[in-house]
Amino acid sequence: MKIHEYQAKELFRKFGVPVPRGKAAFSVEEAKAVGAELGVFPVVVKAQIHAGGRGKGGGVKLAKTAAEVDQYASAILGMTLVTHQTGPEGKLVQKLLVEEGLPIEKELYLSVLPDRATAKIVFMASEAGGMDIEEVAAKTPEKIIKVYIDPLLGFKGFHANELAYGLNLKPELIKQFNAMVAALYKLCVDYDCSLLEINPLVLTKDNRVIALDGKINFDDNAIYRHKDIAEYRDLTEEDPAEVEASKFDLNYIKMPGGNIGNMVNGAGLAMATMDIIQQAGGAPANFLDVGGGASAEQVENGFRIILADPAVKGVLINIFGGILRCDRLANGVVEAAKKVGINIPVVIRMEGTNVEQGREILEKSGLNLITAKDVSDAAQKIAAVAKG
Repeated sequence: MKIHEYQAKELFRKFGVPVPRGKAAFSVEEAKAVGAELGVFPVVVKAQIHAGGRGKGGGVKLAKTAAEVDQYASAILGMTLVTHQTGPEGKLVQKLLVEEGLPIEKELYLSVLPDRATAKIVFMASEAGGMDIEEVAAKTPEKIIKVYIDPLLGFKGFHANELAYGLNLKPELIKQFNAMVAALYKLCVDYDCSLLEINPLVLTKDNRVIALDGKINFDDNAIYRHKDIAEYRDLTEEDPAEVEASKFDLNYIKMPGGNIGNMVNGAGLAMATMDIIQQAGGAPANFLDVGGGASAEQVENGFRIILADPAVKGVLINIFGGILRCDRLANGVVEAAKKVGINIPVVIRMEGTNVEQGREILEKSGLNLITAKDVSDAAQKIAAVAKG
């Protein structure tokens, strides 16, 4: 789960990580009020969306007067902000963060996240912070420092020192910095973060270390442990179909530019099915894993969500029946098809528990469903669909 920058900074304050003074604003009048409350110029007016690259897209402005706060807040609120992370469709800006400007001397990059390869927590830092960190990672990866922490041993002082010396911090800044990274580690672990990023982390001319930006993602599987974090969820920032799927505990992700919907039980099989669709000449329109123990109702709702996508020209259902029996799948598909109506080809391949009963249910349904005997047959049939 993603949250907004202003929400990330609320958590930073809770853990003692220094951030600029500021507040969220949901209207132009609120933005002006926050600017007046800060009582100092310049102030920064920042669009709040779940995407990076806001500055380059025109979503971050430095206001030197109250009139400019009004001007920039009016321009940014309600705009469709397009960045390299939003795609060409962009995102509608409905929230702002207004905060004090700082006398910046240097910009750094800092992040902390779990590293699956080593089963450790890794800090990544670079002196080349700012908007072009992706380019730094691609062209000069040697400029990025990595420090690994064994979660069983925890964060130690030498970890902080390794980061501080690697960033060539001035001696008078090291104590501040070390306290900050220790707090960030605790925040990452306590709240099951899948990513915690500060870009930029700034060193000010008056010798302060401050998180000028903040991005935090959380492990969806751990949200049940953090009710306060669950309240941060902003459904307006998520795809409506993905929100709908989450209501039924379905793992659904929309794939832009796809034309073949697919329903599978198991993430590995889902990835293989997407490969099959691609090799057949089509493009997967979604990732949908109904899970091993899906009910007929979940299958029905998954099928309904796929068919609601106007870009879908055909559907491939690829099920290996284990906990999810083939007859249960068939009943779910039939019920969904009757309620929603099918006007595109649907190829079904299933094997496993109660496969014969499942095939019989499909045959007796009277629906125009295309049954495949194996994966190869399914690929050929979905290829015909993809090619029109």
